[in-house]
Amino acid sequence: MEMFSLCRSVLGRHVTSHSEMTGVVRRWLSSIRPLSSVSLHLSEPSGPSVLTAVPGPKSKQLLKELSAVQHTGAVHFFVDYEKSAGNYIVDADGNTLLDVYTQISSAPLGYNHPRFIEAIQDPKNLIHLVNRPALGNLPSHDWIKRLQAALLSVAPKGLKHVQTMACGSCANENAFKMIFLAYMKRKRQGQAPTQEDKQSCIVNKAPGSPPLTILSFERGFHGRTMAALNCTHSKYMHKLDFPSSDWPIASFPEYKYPLDKHVRENNEEDKKCIQELRSKIQEYNKRGTPVAGLIVEPIQAEGGDNFASPQFFRQVQQVCEENEVYLIVDEVQTGGGATGHMWYHETWDLPRPPHIVTFSKKMLTGGFYFREELLPVEGYRIFNTWMGDPSKIILLEALVKAMSELNLLDSVTKVGHLLQKGLLQLESEYSSQVMNTRVVGVYGAIDGRDTAHRDKLITSLVNKGIQIGGNGTRTFRLRPSLIFQPHHVEIFLDKFNQVLKENK
Repeated sequence: MEMFSLCRSVLGRHVTSHSEMTGVVRRWLSSIRPLSSVSLHLSEPSGPSVLTAVPGPKSKQLLKELSAVQHTGAVHFFVDYEKSAGNYIVDADGNTLLDVYTQISSAPLGYNHPRFIEAIQDPKNLIHLVNRPALGNLPSHDWIKRLQAALLSVAPKGLKHVQTMACGSCANENAFKMIFLAYMKRKRQGQAPTQEDKQSCIVNKAPGSPPLTILSFERGFHGRTMAALNCTHSKYMHKLDFPSSDWPIASFPEYKYPLDKHVRENNEEDKKCIQELRSKIQEYNKRGTPVAGLIVEPIQAEGGDNFASPQFFRQVQQVCEENEVYLIVDEVQTGGGATGHMWYHETWDLPRPPHIVTFSKKMLTGGFYFREELLPVEGYRIFNTWMGDPSKIILLEALVKAMSELNLLDSVTKVGHLLQKGLLQLESEYSSQVMNTRVVGVYGAIDGRDTAHRDKLITSLVNKGIQIGGNGTRTFRLRPSLIFQPHHVEIFLDKFNQVLKENK
């Protein structure tokens, strides 16, 4: 009876004989390809293939349908993830694009990588996919082992504690909370909160809700949740119409390129920004709105791929220590290997580790590493229902193994040199259109002439089979996967050259 019912559900009608039932079931089973046959052995296309304009008619129809139920202003096109492979993304119209943007700097191994497929298909991992536990209350018995194999095995030097979260924004949001908790614990000198503290915080009043601040930098981006958004200063679209608090904002260095020809000017820029940083902290402390923490990106991503020197960041840490300010390094985009380093802040040669390092994107899960002194005293202080997702730790464990066994950081560094060399060549040939090449690993950028011209070239690149992103006011943002290879660099540079030549 169960099989007859199954056939009815498939056909939408009764099956009257066993022979008919057998035929239906065989046809149904043959139509279902195991995931392994779809994805595990997929090989990359030989190159981009563009059949329609992007977005094509199918994407436009799907966009129309989705628009009926939600806002779609940010949708580029619809993706056929089953057909996407490695460094290539395939859209709903069958266009195959070389993806140097990778889901906004994510997708560390590209699409449908066998190591990820195997990890998800492993029977011992299925239980973590079926049950998503409230990790703060009821973690699985092997959770510690999972954290050690994934996150703790690649922890930044000097940081032995980690907290998972769902995304980069909530990682930064909870990092702020941890900073505020530590600041107030230090201020109370070990004393318990008073009854007034407990009652006043319920109605958002001091002393229980103290007027503490987090300092951030112009053109920085730290997320879209409310406190994180308070430290985001890259585009008005992120912030318009949302209430915000008066938290301090300092200038981030604006360097002249090429760097080796502007050493003196850029050193002066560092000094000016550090002097302003000191002044900002003193100003807000005197106001009675003390600066409890400072957050900074190693490379300002959304703000236009803005770099600063190791010397600048060492001085930032020194200023923080002079003023008892906790230092948060936001490695949401730079963490996870794209720069050729697991953590880019480790190239600064800091005398001490940051207090907190936040991550997401290529790390597959959100979260942050932190110093032991920041551990909260009470439970439920840094908490939400899920506090991450074990399935993402399963994938991260596979990623960490792949990075080690395939020497992906070395590969990223070598491929990055080719990418940088090629972009510099294009810059020299088309100096009126592109300039200010800056690449570390495969994490790279080059500026266009202006916003309109940059956007026009991005559209042309997409329609030649290159999925690329923009940031800042005129920057092309390159965020390929960790398995990006020399022949992918050649394809990208060739298409970029074509577009630049056509738009002279």
